[in-house]
Amino acid sequence: MAESNADNWWRNAVVYEVYPRSFNDSNGDGEGDFRGIIDRLDYLHDLGVDALWLTPFYPSPLADGGYDVADYCGVDPRFGTLRQFADLVARAHDRGIRIIIDIVPNHTSDKHPWFTKALHSAPGSKERNRYIFHVGRGEHGEQPPTNWLSNFGGSAWEPCGDGWYYLHSFAKEQPDLNWDNPEVQQDFLDILRFWCEQGVDGFRIDVSHGLVKDLREPLRDRPDPALMSPQAADGTDPLWDRDGVHEIYRQWRELLNQYTPVKYAIGESWTPFTPRVYQYARQDELGSIFDFSLLKAAWNRDDYRKIIERTGVCAAAAGSAPVWVLGNHDVPRLASRIALPKGADVEHWVTSDGRDPSIDPARAERRARAEALLMLGLPGTAFIYQGDELGLPEDLDLRPADVQDPIWERSGHRFKGRDGCRVPLPWNSDSVSFGFSQSSHPWLPQPAWYARFAVSNQECSPESMLNLYRAAIAERRHWIGPGDEAEWLTDGEYAEDGLGWRVSSGLEVLVNFSSEHAIRLPEEATILLNSCPERTDRANKQVPPESAVWYFRGTPVSRSKENQ
Repeated sequence: MAESNADNWWRNAVVYEVYPRSFNDSNGDGEGDFRGIIDRLDYLHDLGVDALWLTPFYPSPLADGGYDVADYCGVDPRFGTLRQFADLVARAHDRGIRIIIDIVPNHTSDKHPWFTKALHSAPGSKERNRYIFHVGRGEHGEQPPTNWLSNFGGSAWEPCGDGWYYLHSFAKEQPDLNWDNPEVQQDFLDILRFWCEQGVDGFRIDVSHGLVKDLREPLRDRPDPALMSPQAADGTDPLWDRDGVHEIYRQWRELLNQYTPVKYAIGESWTPFTPRVYQYARQDELGSIFDFSLLKAAWNRDDYRKIIERTGVCAAAAGSAPVWVLGNHDVPRLASRIALPKGADVEHWVTSDGRDPSIDPARAERRARAEALLMLGLPGTAFIYQGDELGLPEDLDLRPADVQDPIWERSGHRFKGRDGCRVPLPWNSDSVSFGFSQSSHPWLPQPAWYARFAVSNQECSPESMLNLYRAAIAERRHWIGPGDEAEWLTDGEYAEDGLGWRVSSGLEVLVNFSSEHAIRLPEEATILLNSCPERTDRANKQVPPESAVWYFRGTPVSRSKENQ
């Protein structure tokens, strides 16, 4: 099926991730909601984003931040109603902003009617066949069926009390579905169709490399059960990245292509990079895939170059576009994490409240600003996590009593979890809850230092992180378009500490990874944007340490690359 320009919108889009519970609260209950998002659509329009990705808003007991879904075609009352969702879609579309929603196909909530029926049904029943039940090992089933472990700690098998167990790759409140069951496959086609009819423009697929398990008897143990990623590069791991997943996504793509324009889909695969990751991005499957290698990398020139080069090659081979992401709701905030030394144990750092190792906040801020120009200066799809455009640091002040992430308990308090990047946003430095809510007790407490990062303060400062993002997104729209490519500048053009490339339009991006030495730009350079304007010497055209610049050689030739 030939792609139209409307079908191609995502290939150079800037997508903004909204974590609804922490974005904006309209009714004063301490939790964000749809009306809160609607109230901030003008802010998002002014930021310049092309689409919003909403993390799950379905009815959920919130055992895992909404990724334990109790009804795939409903809206949790804490966020609003289906009518309000339709209003959000319509108002976003009025501003030229598309809506992408999360689909969670690997597991449901244990409160989903499918599962409650399964638990009360006999082994081997139709109801139980929606999930993965298995009798335990041992004379009385006293041991789990295999050595498989949960991503959140402990066994992946939960006892039912009768010698049988059910599988949960994550929290015990998230039982895995049985994708060998044709009814499950049909259910999700119906779910996708339902949301397409509600006007959504695309889907982000949670745990996209999961779904299919090897359920042939006897079940196989994994050689290294603690490794939460494929242990084989040929699709034979019993839990992850099995070949059967691709047939599911081919069925999904047939459905999504029935709409005009066709619906976008992107898979989440947190596994270490292998060439198999990009199979999900083939155009007869999902069409796009996250490669989190750049997000996982430390501040290192050679590592970044290798990742950027590999991502571009692999995406092109799949007929897709590169996807760039530096932050999301599952990792510590970019504006703190990026100052960690290479090889640092991030989970230990979070749990030590940022003391081991300690970081230099000023260095972290410089690097985060440079990262903004790095990511937005690359052709492809860029994802921004809410608050990263404000330069929000990780909230390392959360007390154990405040933590709600189930990882904290499941890990035996070895990892404090992901709440530090999920704290509600600061909108107004002088308001209750910094303008997030009329309640003084949001669902996660906000630190006092949030005032410095509030939107109200940054809008008044031309050199703020927010205005850097606004300027970069606006210029990106003009100078980088779908199908553009990046060509590396030669070593002689940017010195050993720099990473530089030239986009098809002639825009050049230079990132200085040195912590000590400036890099000289070409004499004929015309600077368009720089990440540290107070430190960039325009007269001598020096790029300071830990900063980035967009520039042209000579006078830029006007070019319009609207992404509509």
